[in-house]
Amino acid sequence: MSRHALTHSSGPRALLAALAVALCCAPAAWAQESSLKEEVKERLSRVETELDDWDVPGARRELSEVEKLLPADVEPLKYYQGRVAFEEGRYDDAVALLEGANIEDKPGSYLRLAKDTRDITKAHLRAESEHFIFQYPKGKEEVLVPYALETLEAIHRAMKEDLGWTPPGGKIRVEVVSNARELSKVSTLTEKQIGTTGTIAICKFNKLMVTSPKAVARGYDWQDTLAHEYIHLVISQMSRNTVPIWLHEGLAKFLESRWRGKAGLAMTPSTQALLGKRVKADTLIPFEKMHPSIALLPTAEDAATAFAEVFYAIDYVHGVKGTAGLRAIIQELKAGQKDRKAVEVAMGMPFTLFEKSWLAHIKKQPFPTELLPREDRVVLKENAKGNVKDEGEKKGREISFGDFQEVTEVPARKFAHLGELLRERNRVKAAAEEYAKAHELVGDKYESVSNKYALALLELRRLDEAENVLRGSLRVHPGSPSTNVHLGRILLYRKDYPKAKTAYLEALASDPFDPEIHLALTRIHGSLGETALATRARQASVLLTGLKPEEVDRVAQQFLQDEGGLSEMNVSGTSDSEAPAAQPEQQDAGN
Repeated sequence: MSRHALTHSSGPRALLAALAVALCCAPAAWAQESSLKEEVKERLSRVETELDDWDVPGARRELSEVEKLLPADVEPLKYYQGRVAFEEGRYDDAVALLEGANIEDKPGSYLRLAKDTRDITKAHLRAESEHFIFQYPKGKEEVLVPYALETLEAIHRAMKEDLGWTPPGGKIRVEVVSNARELSKVSTLTEKQIGTTGTIAICKFNKLMVTSPKAVARGYDWQDTLAHEYIHLVISQMSRNTVPIWLHEGLAKFLESRWRGKAGLAMTPSTQALLGKRVKADTLIPFEKMHPSIALLPTAEDAATAFAEVFYAIDYVHGVKGTAGLRAIIQELKAGQKDRKAVEVAMGMPFTLFEKSWLAHIKKQPFPTELLPREDRVVLKENAKGNVKDEGEKKGREISFGDFQEVTEVPARKFAHLGELLRERNRVKAAAEEYAKAHELVGDKYESVSNKYALALLELRRLDEAENVLRGSLRVHPGSPSTNVHLGRILLYRKDYPKAKTAYLEALASDPFDPEIHLALTRIHGSLGETALATRARQASVLLTGLKPEEVDRVAQQFLQDEGGLSEMNVSGTSDSEAPAAQPEQQDAGN
């Protein structure tokens, strides 16, 4: 989610030099107007500055004045027209103008960037809300649309309230790309950098660029990510791009949960555990070492530690001064203050005292007592180790022996593996006993152990025990899609529709392409009388399963009306001819 500095082949100095040559070659009467030449150069310099400051409307205004003064075929004019066209999302125009400016077509150049972005997005579909344009590949990404626009509008309202800023210049573009290769092409980051840092989304060029969840091995918190990147856009525009990276990331991480409630909800227990370890070892990352990018720190653990540190820095500011403190820091930076001075003014204390108070604030946090597996790192499918389900693969009973690779405690891993072997052979009671042994050794530490144990308990119809295991896992691994789905089944079976809705929507926020989620929501929304939401869930189910709308309704109503679907769900990617058989199947729960 980090912002990245991007380099390009043609800078303002070279273009202004080219402008001087162009002016000398202009008609004599025009070229003799030295004051006019100075005005042109000054205005083009302002265009560059406005673009650097993320003020595209300002750049457009300055460029409109230059267009009145220069012949249309002057190359520097075409260059800046191309730059503005690119920032405004007019990619065909940008390519034509940059080619007319004789920009070299090579990696890192604006011309190559405009061409690649045009080619990747030309077939994209688009949906609009009041303040956003959401562009996405044709296919399953269509299910993202209503949830994405709701998230974006919610964070738009929240940032207007918290920071007092709404982006000028029309609707904000959000472009969904299919994979890391495409993200590389539209951002100029290399695929290696994306794979190494786990970068999944970028805010740059007056837009948000987000990778589809289908490219990620276990999904990712794509709604929080949309909010996070929008906050980067707001901060950059509001400050005229003067906020240093540590404050930028701290603000975005702290505020990203505002679309769904309070700020400060984004810190995971695993990251807290890592931060606690680094505090105890006295190996925190100094703020100055986070520049120019946290992603460039020596190790992934260093980067995760730095993100946690800046989160708690903003948490401390907010706790003492509220949103007024956050606004004050941004305004001081916009006015030209350095980061330390901006914090001093906003907080009313010397920076050294701020650092001591912030460190004391960190040490007060309720750190987990043991180091937990980090689940906040995005793993692309092509880099994933172990089993990654094919998109069309049915979930069935969710038997997989590769799920326990993360379990480092050998005895627990052996118990879990034996439990999976027994469950595969339908010896469910014996399987549950082995999972119980593994769970007793590691507690809620591993999602895989908790979920397989819960599935076995569900097959045995021991719902209360399964619910306790799942809720314990969610305390350590909040937002886990599989855990929320399994919990949702229990709640839906009990007809506790409001709580079931919460669980399935939590799952959707990380794994939006699981057909079960949308089938369950079709039934839940219908039962709650939420007609429009039921229609939305039904449309997503049709897209993801291939079933007809009336078949979706039938399957959704049958799902979890009895105990047979508690431990499995077999609807996914079915063709019309297969639809009648696409129902939950009851398994023998005996030993």
